[in-house]
Amino acid sequence: MKTAVPVLAVCLVCVGSQQSPPTVRYVTSSEARPWQHSDAVGISQLEPDGSYDIEIHLDAPEQVIDGFGGSFNELGWEAMTVLDDAARREVMAALFSKDGCNFGLCRMPIGANDFALNWYSLNETPGDYAMAHFSIERDRQRIIPYIHLAMELQPDLRIWGSPWSPPSWMKQSGYYACRPSRYNDLDPDAPFAGADGPTDFITDARTQDAYALYFAKYVQAYRGEGIDVYAVQPQNEPHSCQPFPSSLWQGEDLKNFVRDHLGPLFRERGMDTEIWYGTFERPYEGQFAAEMDSLFNDAEAMQYISGVGFQWAGKGAIAAVHEQRPQLELMHTETECGNGENTWAYAEYTYDLWRHYFDHGANAQLHWNMILSVGQVSTWGWRQNSMISVDSSSGAVRYNPEFYVVKHFSHFIQPGARKLHISGDRRSELAFRNPDGSIVLVLHNENENAESRRVKIGVQVVELEIAGHAFGTVVVGQV
Repeated sequence: MKTAVPVLAVCLVCVGSQQSPPTVRYVTSSEARPWQHSDAVGISQLEPDGSYDIEIHLDAPEQVIDGFGGSFNELGWEAMTVLDDAARREVMAALFSKDGCNFGLCRMPIGANDFALNWYSLNETPGDYAMAHFSIERDRQRIIPYIHLAMELQPDLRIWGSPWSPPSWMKQSGYYACRPSRYNDLDPDAPFAGADGPTDFITDARTQDAYALYFAKYVQAYRGEGIDVYAVQPQNEPHSCQPFPSSLWQGEDLKNFVRDHLGPLFRERGMDTEIWYGTFERPYEGQFAAEMDSLFNDAEAMQYISGVGFQWAGKGAIAAVHEQRPQLELMHTETECGNGENTWAYAEYTYDLWRHYFDHGANAQLHWNMILSVGQVSTWGWRQNSMISVDSSSGAVRYNPEFYVVKHFSHFIQPGARKLHISGDRRSELAFRNPDGSIVLVLHNENENAESRRVKIGVQVVELEIAGHAFGTVVVGQV
């Protein structure tokens, strides 16, 4: 005789009449059985004296959800070159189609990042302050085809860009990287700056005006390719000195560049491209807290700032920023990348990371590498996770654990959804209400054994179970 598995009960708002309860869809993923459509779910009216563990509050909507995505990196496109056209489109459909992850908001580098084939910028002609030699020709080889293929599946795809390094001739060091390593030719015996080091960018007015023009030319050039860059973030991780493209900025210098050069030029040219402050990679303490406070207290600078982006240790800053500026748009710009082993345990870590960002006001969540070759190491010697892996020898495609954890959010939560408050004995649950009125509940069971829960929303109760170390998504009111 089988032992009955405890049932998870979720009480949800009655979208239809009591005689015709709402439709319920349930999808679960475990390591052995990812993306399973389950009929082990039922819906009924909660009894007046019925108990519950948590309640989802429809009358307490929180932040709007703008979307989900990843980053278009050169090595992602290179990974797909071994695939024929049909296989390449199948991989991209898994990420961008409505039947797949339905990505609608993605990132791209402006010039080289740590997952480019090698160093480049969009203008490496020293002293070209007029940007006469600005060019996106390199991007036409990989980045632009990558984005165009995604746009065939998601025509309304929103793209934002950030540089990892300015053109090398605009830097005090005259070099794309900051820290010596065997992957670059910086002097290994030379001292290098830490997170509190001086701004590497040359901050005279002529160079700053030229760099603002660099951003404007980038946006305009991409529009010429049919790609509307809706936002820029002026520096990836401005407080990290790396052996790959990077550039240190002191907070006042970065703020002044936006306030006095980038923002005014965009406005002068009638550009509607948003400027976000980021990507911020430090907790809200010490000099980094002072930097954010200086920005928030500068009304002239803030008139140009649409939002703030956070990644890595920036998870320690988002709560304070959201508390200070609750109306400011916030984005998790880059999921932490792991070590390339693509384990289920790391996918569980990623779920908790996304939950942290959602609980502290994030409007958008972005993964990092969407696609890589199996065992891919960056040009700068860094092996990282990806949502999808392609075997460069056989052409076999593997959908990694983080593909499924991301899909449990992005496939179901529509742009414009509102996060909903949950009270009671909450564990891992996150709830959202879509623009079409459907309710989405996403959950994670981090324990070994199946668990039961009772969750109240309105007068309806949905009953289901979730296996150990599994993710689940329930959608009520939508088939």
